[in-house]
Amino acid sequence: MKKSLIKSVSCLLLIVFCISVPLFAESAVQAEEEFRRGIQAYNRGSFNDAILQFEKALTYLPEENLILDWLGRSYYRAGMEEAAIQEWSYALNQGYGGALLENILEIIQSRRIFSSTRFDEYYSEAGVLNGNDGTTLFFNKPVSVLAEKDGSFWAVAYGSNEIINVDVNGYITTRKKGPLNGYDRPMDIMRASSGRLVLTEFAADRISFLDENGNYISSFGSKGRGDGQLLGPQYLAEDSSGNIYVTDFGNARVAVFTSEGEFLYNFGSFLAPTGIAAAGNRIFIADALKGAVYEYDNAGNYKGIFIPEETLVQPEALRISGNALYICDGNRLLSASLETGALFEMANTGNAPSRLTCATEDANGNIIATDFTSDEIYIYSQMSELVGGLYVEITRINADNFPTVQLEVRVENRRRQPVVGLKANNFLITEDKHTVAGQSLTASANNDASGDVTVIIDRSSDMAGRDSDVQTAIMEIAAGMNGKGTLRIVSAGQIPATELVTKPSDVRNFQPSRLETPLADKVTLDLAVRLAANDLVNSSYKREIIYIGRGESDRQTYENYALSNLSSYLGNNGISFSFVNIDNTGVSPELNYLTEFTGGDSYYLYRPEGISSVIEDFLEKPNGYYTFEYTSGLYTNYGKKFLPVEFEVYLMNRSGRAESGYYAPLE
Repeated sequence: MKKSLIKSVSCLLLIVFCISVPLFAESAVQAEEEFRRGIQAYNRGSFNDAILQFEKALTYLPEENLILDWLGRSYYRAGMEEAAIQEWSYALNQGYGGALLENILEIIQSRRIFSSTRFDEYYSEAGVLNGNDGTTLFFNKPVSVLAEKDGSFWAVAYGSNEIINVDVNGYITTRKKGPLNGYDRPMDIMRASSGRLVLTEFAADRISFLDENGNYISSFGSKGRGDGQLLGPQYLAEDSSGNIYVTDFGNARVAVFTSEGEFLYNFGSFLAPTGIAAAGNRIFIADALKGAVYEYDNAGNYKGIFIPEETLVQPEALRISGNALYICDGNRLLSASLETGALFEMANTGNAPSRLTCATEDANGNIIATDFTSDEIYIYSQMSELVGGLYVEITRINADNFPTVQLEVRVENRRRQPVVGLKANNFLITEDKHTVAGQSLTASANNDASGDVTVIIDRSSDMAGRDSDVQTAIMEIAAGMNGKGTLRIVSAGQIPATELVTKPSDVRNFQPSRLETPLADKVTLDLAVRLAANDLVNSSYKREIIYIGRGESDRQTYENYALSNLSSYLGNNGISFSFVNIDNTGVSPELNYLTEFTGGDSYYLYRPEGISSVIEDFLEKPNGYYTFEYTSGLYTNYGKKFLPVEFEVYLMNRSGRAESGYYAPLE
């Protein structure tokens, strides 16, 4: 009886095993097919389709971590970050992803706490450039720096009488010695709104104009105490009108010149004026002997004390960064809130002999600082950047011409700021941990001179009778695009609709009265933003949504998508959002949030300078997209095998890593 029971159970187990193995194999095959379709949809930028395919794949293999990972990626790119975090966390808890996935989760969760206030963050040394290596002189007595939009910076070498350009990797790419007789103790450098560089020469008692590449053009000013004369000019600033301000140390005053170098006026009575900075109509001047910073308006009228006397030890250059004023003070780098004047120590060089003279934020969110005494230039980064590394994402893979593979990659710091200026030697691509053949950097989007724009027009009843305003805005935006890129027009009505897709030069006869979308009491702005973004995801790497409407309208609804989802969708796909206000009124908190989160801005339609510069501002925004090409050596199994690819970025003491994958075409 016992033997018979054992035999029966064994037969039953054998039958179950024989049935389950084919069923499991069939499920795996079906899951693989859905997964392959999901990967293809993701690389097309069709994230909603990818989500559906990956969810189908999970119905066959519910615990497969690779599918969970890609479902999380699709949720993330679709703007549904909470869902992405949930899927990734589940996979991580099952032992998948390791330190890489853990770091990605930490970065994304920290980004969800958005704040535009950044004057109280501590920075640590990420790199240092020495003036010499014991045998070779690279530069001597660096005194000031100017950050450029490509990630490089100019440094003024007071001791070696030159200016040098340093790339993102810390290599000197250009040296400029000035006119035939050379510079005489150059002190500070500034890029004027005209595009030219402006340079002070302390010992020559003059100010020089340089072209945009640092080549000498001309000089103005002379030695003396009269109007337009200088004694030891030091630091520079420019106001909103393009006027040039310089601290005239020997004359204990500030001298003001036009953008062409014509003398306007002097103001102030100081003991030892050093640093100067301009924020709008506010002018800040440091006095080294009084240890204070004073505030004036742009007409030279005294407004009060910004940093109290004897607070600072030896203040030098002042620089504006967002809502903060950077102050170099002996061995300390301080920031002061422009709103409250509250001081915070951002960095400290320690007890070694040191004299920080200038510090500015570069295009990649680092702080570049000159140390006159130690003959060094420091690169400072936030500690979280040094420990956690850069955020790297492979956003698209094109294997249509396999074995040639094209990668689209985005590199950012942990604060969502694009990392620009990287070179081919900053990157390494591997497939299944093996170095690929023929790796080449084919494009850096930051260098692109054009981009795609989608204009959303408010079709609420508030806009009745405002067709001429809308037409003016469209014409100026199109003119600013200079015939480059693609211009789309979307109507934000009760149901949003795409009205026009064309070249900017083809909207000369555009008339808002011909829009097909009627005016409505309520407009679904959230749906209009999603519709506009959907088209831009697969467009050029520089892409922006410009909304034309009224700033304080209560007819805009966000009932289908929360603001957090909208902003994430835009931010996670590199789309900025700007607003053109047809009324000179306030802007709603919702529109303010979208513009600030995505790096856009707000413009009044009828401001004196017009709004065509909205395109220039958009194109000048840093862009961290890079494209690559290489030759794969992997076996594809006739296009049925998932092919892994890994990507690494190295930048001084920081690095970042991403993993992805693709399918070759079916054979």
